[in-house]
Amino acid sequence: MRVHKLTFATLAVSAGLLLTACQSDDDGTGKSAPSSASSASSASSTGGGSGSGGSDQGGGKGSAGKSPAGKSSGGQGMAAGTGSKESGKAGKCRTDELEITAKDRTIDGDSDATVVVELKNRGGHSCAISGYAGVDLKTSAGSLSAKRTGEQAPSTILKDGQSTFFGINYPFNTSGGSGVRITGLLVTPPSETKTVSLPWPGAATLPVTDGSGSPVKVGPIGSAGQGG
Repeated sequence: MRVHKLTFATLAVSAGLLLTACQSDDDGTGKSAPSSASSASSASSTGGGSGSGGSDQGGGKGSAGKSPAGKSSGGQGMAAGTGSKESGKAGKCRTDELEITAKDRTIDGDSDATVVVELKNRGGHSCAISGYAGVDLKTSAGSLSAKRTGEQAPSTILKDGQSTFFGINYPFNTSGGSGVRITGLLVTPPSETKTVSLPWPGAATLPVTDGSGSPVKVGPIGSAGQGG
């Protein structure tokens, strides 16, 4: 009986150890599966991130990232357009494109008489004009060139139909004599060689001078208004 009891006891212990081992194996398997799945998930996530990054660099997001540059490029295009406009600046006003007239604008009380010359753009497009016009008076004693006043000459862009003016000043003939008779006016626009001949609208004569210089003065383009 003692032998049988020992045998049963041994069997019982062995069975208990086997059961414990099985339970330990079951528990380990239960824990290792989530761990393995987590590792796989982590690896998959890492691999997916790399793939996504490569897709962004070569895909639509990369292009979207460049859209500000696209706008900048558009801005450069506009700048180029502006440059093109700048390169297409108005050319100088030609004599043939200008309607040139002269009127007496002498004001009572002034020390000198005044003639104002108008230059109107009739060329059908804008043109640039600046500087001094060439002015000569045709007289009974020959041609008399006007002397520049020395004022700074502004630069003017004349649109089609617009005008600019300059003044011619000359002394009154108060000598009581016949003086020098004025028969006409010659005007040459700045930077031009073609001259326009106009009727003289001012006083009929100039005083006789001692030849020390021209008594006729001309201002720059834009130095006079329509009213003189």
